[in-house]
Amino acid sequence: MAEPSASLPDTTPLPAPAAPKLVDVSSLTLEGLARFLTEQLGERAFRAGQVYRWLHQRGVTSFDEMTDLSKALRQKLKEQAEIVPLVKDLEQVSIDGTIKYRFKTRDGRFIESVYMPSEDRKTLCVSTQVGCAMKCSFCMTGTLGLKRNLTPGEIVAQVHTVNREVRAREGLETYRPLSNLVFMGMGEPLHNFENLKTALSILQSQDGPNFSHRHITVSTVGLVPMIERFGQETDVKLAISLNASTDEQRNQTMPVNRKWNIEALLEACRKFPLRQGRRITFEYVLLRGFNDSDEDAYRLIELLRGIPAKVNLIPYNENPGLGFHTTGEERAEQFRAILAEGHIAAFIRQNRGRDIAGACGQLANRSGQDAAQSTQAPELP
Repeated sequence: MAEPSASLPDTTPLPAPAAPKLVDVSSLTLEGLARFLTEQLGERAFRAGQVYRWLHQRGVTSFDEMTDLSKALRQKLKEQAEIVPLVKDLEQVSIDGTIKYRFKTRDGRFIESVYMPSEDRKTLCVSTQVGCAMKCSFCMTGTLGLKRNLTPGEIVAQVHTVNREVRAREGLETYRPLSNLVFMGMGEPLHNFENLKTALSILQSQDGPNFSHRHITVSTVGLVPMIERFGQETDVKLAISLNASTDEQRNQTMPVNRKWNIEALLEACRKFPLRQGRRITFEYVLLRGFNDSDEDAYRLIELLRGIPAKVNLIPYNENPGLGFHTTGEERAEQFRAILAEGHIAAFIRQNRGRDIAGACGQLANRSGQDAAQSTQAPELP
């Protein structure tokens, strides 16, 4: 009788172990970078300052450029860390000097940054998300939906990349020609608050770009619970994208108003901790025949009463197919004059980049991104 055969060993090849995830050092604060270098790489803490200055003062994009580090340390960094890149995909230059950049992220998404030079400052408009979940009906970015949040490194990389571009284009010596930052690009900054806060920490750090809190403005459509946190946890300036004088108007154009109406939004503004001498900026996009009447101006005066405020009146940068049109210059000036008579500091903001699709989301929409493939974030706070 034959003996039962022994079971054969399983010779199926085991899957290769997953490659260890690289640490995105461009998204770390100086303290976080110090922990990474000491705890994971076994380096002395002072090395963090060297790496951080290469990343955020000089804006390098590879470890090989960090020439005062040993080859051994650079090799360890290449094996365990990465600097997340942004690739310039498109550049358009306006007759007014504005330059719009479209950047491609590593996962193939598109974001935009707008450089706006003037006689006394060089300003960059920065994006915080790929797309946007707020769905404001006059905004082209809103038609994209929200793909994802940008990392702190991707937010900061816009600043570094445009600094390099401006330095080369204008033949400047300084590593940081940009003087002002406005977070008014693609996305709702307070919807990506933790990453925004980390990016602000990097951008304001002395070992980094060292932007002054006086020269950074963050704009929100009105995420009321986050406005309080923003005031408590950062020290930069606040701008509110208001764009209406009644809830009926704002409900039509800004869906966020159905959750937090104008009254709730302005109450949050009244409680906002302002540094001495500061005001909250209220952005008011003028839409012809919709929110630009004398009655709108008078209502706006009453709404802002008691709030240290200034109003930026913004001529609409028309987006094809969205159904809104810009207010004429004469009507805009009449609107401003009514606000001034009501003791509201109001300014008509120069419309930049009209000839190069300067409004948020216009270039990203041209890239062929399909809004139907967007992934919405969780419920708003």
